[in-house]
Amino acid sequence: MASLNYIVLIGNLARDPELRYTPDGTPVVSFTIAVNRPFVNQKGEREADFIPIVVWRNRAERCSEYLMKGSQVAVEGRLQIRSYEDKDGIKRKRAEVIAWRVEFLQRLKKPPQPEI
Repeated sequence: MASLNYIVLIGNLARDPELRYTPDGTPVVSFTIAVNRPFVNQKGEREADFIPIVVWRNRAERCSEYLMKGSQVAVEGRLQIRSYEDKDGIKRKRAEVIAWRVEFLQRLKKPPQPEI
């Protein structure tokens, strides 16, 4: 039987991307995007879902370099449910999108970094 795990999202970064490196030096970036729902609630307000995104390797470094809070992106990837144990020893699950494509739809200009 065939199966499909494919997600396409368009939204705005809810926070700046966080770049880190695995012990073997592989870059990985994570950020959250806010995706507006296509309807309004009873108060007439549009709600949003906040979806965690993970990007690996060269794409991770590009996202870290060019994206910031508020940037609009299109993301293609797959949904992954990850199990982990928190600091209190409680088993938890986290849903996140592992992105293989991130298109910068509205790239906000990052402020220049001060020279050290």
